[in-house]
Amino acid sequence: MSTQKKGRIAFAVCGSFCTLEAALAAAQQLTEQGWELLPIMSFAAKQDTRFGTGQFWQERLEALTSHVVLDTLQAVEPLGPKKLVSALVIAPCTGATLARLAAGLSDTPVTLAAKSLLRVGCPVLVGVSTNDGLGASGENIARLFQRKHYYFVPYGQDDPTHKPNSLKADFARLPAALDDALAGRQLQPVLLQNNV
Repeated sequence: MSTQKKGRIAFAVCGSFCTLEAALAAAQQLTEQGWELLPIMSFAAKQDTRFGTGQFWQERLEALTSHVVLDTLQAVEPLGPKKLVSALVIAPCTGATLARLAAGLSDTPVTLAAKSLLRVGCPVLVGVSTNDGLGASGENIARLFQRKHYYFVPYGQDDPTHKPNSLKADFARLPAALDDALAGRQLQPVLLQNNV
């Protein structure tokens, strides 16, 4: 465990409930490496599902980061202009959030946080988790690849047989992807099936 502080980043979670556990494990890795995390939750991530209540996930995120979750537009807007963080990680990033980002919409805490950071040149690291990544969300992923300051956690198909269009980030690679994004580099983003 690192005792040297690396800096502060924003860590946003969206409503891909089946991958929240893996995303929080990656967030734990970041804190152990010396990162201070400011947590953000999308409106969807605060919903109750069979994977747990929104309150349960909020409490887990707050305990992990030692910060209150930012979950309003007003709370996230100053992140970039006031230089409160050096990057934004969106993990998991759902198809709905990918669509909003690709369309330039900033109507949720996560997408406004992205806009806030992008306007001051900070990286936005996307951890894809969507059941239609090789369907409708594919074009949104491609659009973000073409935009400055967007980076991706390496991702691949999580279950090609039963969910052939589904893509999921390899959250174990998130810390390395963040280091590269902060240096202006993209790790090899697309993983072969046997590497996921």
